[in-house]
Amino acid sequence: MAGKVYLVGAGPGDARLITIKGLQCLEKGDVVVYDRLANPSLLRKMKRGAEKIYVGKLPDRHTMKQEEINQLLVDLALTGKTVVRLKGGDPTIFGRVGEEAELLRKHGIPYEIVPGITAAISVPAYAGIPVTHRDMASSLSIITGHESPEKLDKSINWEKVTNATGTLIFMMGVAKIGYISRQLMTYGRSPDTPIALVRWGTRAEQETLTGTLEDIERKVQEANFQPPAVIVVGDVVTQREHLKWAESLPLFGKRVLVTRARSQASELVAQIEDLGGEPYEFPVIDIQMPQDEERMAHTHAALSRLKTYDWVLFTSVNGVEYFFMHLEKLGQDIRSLYRARIAAVGPATKEALRSRGIAAEELPGQFQAEGMFEAYGDEMLAGQQVLLPRGDLGRTFLPEVLREKGLTVTDAVVYENVPASEEDDELLKLIEEGGIHVVTFTSSSTVKNLVAALKGMGLADPVQALSGATIACIGPLTAQTAREAGFNVDIMAEESTIDSLVQSLCDWRASVRD
Repeated sequence: MAGKVYLVGAGPGDARLITIKGLQCLEKGDVVVYDRLANPSLLRKMKRGAEKIYVGKLPDRHTMKQEEINQLLVDLALTGKTVVRLKGGDPTIFGRVGEEAELLRKHGIPYEIVPGITAAISVPAYAGIPVTHRDMASSLSIITGHESPEKLDKSINWEKVTNATGTLIFMMGVAKIGYISRQLMTYGRSPDTPIALVRWGTRAEQETLTGTLEDIERKVQEANFQPPAVIVVGDVVTQREHLKWAESLPLFGKRVLVTRARSQASELVAQIEDLGGEPYEFPVIDIQMPQDEERMAHTHAALSRLKTYDWVLFTSVNGVEYFFMHLEKLGQDIRSLYRARIAAVGPATKEALRSRGIAAEELPGQFQAEGMFEAYGDEMLAGQQVLLPRGDLGRTFLPEVLREKGLTVTDAVVYENVPASEEDDELLKLIEEGGIHVVTFTSSSTVKNLVAALKGMGLADPVQALSGATIACIGPLTAQTAREAGFNVDIMAEESTIDSLVQSLCDWRASVRD
């Protein structure tokens, strides 16, 4: 029985601009056939185990001819698979979806066309150019600019198109910009007509070049302006100086590698996106319950006597999350903690406890174990019982100091950090092309695991490969590990929190722009 093919528009580049239905298709596909203009981070939304096949076209070569792509979709569907053909922009705007759908129809294969946000309107919008304007343009034309001049003359009636609408949008016409501008002037457009080329619009590489029909070819040559780009012709281009918004965002133009565990990354990813950056998620850590039976038995034994502890010290949000998972398994709740003083390292850890009805003790200063001891050292007395629910890679500093003072410390491993094992060819391409501008490390484990993961994917010297990227660390301990690995640490958060890390990124970006 044949499967089904979804011909999905991925939008212009910003991964958030894919439609809800497009994302749903991506999440259920058995195989994803994608091209160069689809944001590679979208591939992380594929279901586990799904196959991905790159069929994109580059300016100097075609990975696969269109006829071969058409047949590939048929062949995959005939094996019973759910196939997602992920295409940049909207599949019906110069996306050749008609050819793909026609061959599917001939073979009796069910398919759906899922529209996407076309680059023709979204890319100019990200450059601050509305393609229509009440006082400037009430209509627009979308025209291919990718063909040779001979083919363009056959497909375009220049005499009619030139003045048919207020705004003209040419798709993929950078290499033909001189010919296009001359034709428009020949058929009646003023040489002073404003024109803009927006390259890689909505992506971290977004770049805009403006001029007039008369001088744009020279400007393109002088700037060595490369495709892919959307070309906008008309008075609406003048709106850019007033309306350009994306470039004003603090992290505009920067692609930030996020190495946190997927379960923890959402806050950092969201803040980067809100500030105009492009996050690229590559989780190098997975968080899980302890797998060793002996370790699990020790942890449950420690948690079964919560009423005996004088102190319970939480050093991370994960420690809080998994502590309560264990309590649920044991049939206990927060009433068992009535006797203990509870302290948290960092505001995020404190907030995680507050959300569960526990007002933890305030911890001033740096959010590390040292800070906890400095804050409460005088109140931690010999003979007191201390519980430390934390991960398997927790530092030994705090328990060692407490034991030296005569306290009894129970170190309970409530979760384990394990290296994430996913390979990512798209990340390797970005690193090779210098497309990773910032690398964020939020723990020593993310440093070690990223280096190991990249080596496992065939990168001989990850530190050297990322030498052009800015390295940002959440705190001094993480920064120390990064330096020991060979990285040059450029940014360190003032406080060991995500908010502080993001603020440090913004401060750095502002200093670079000045």
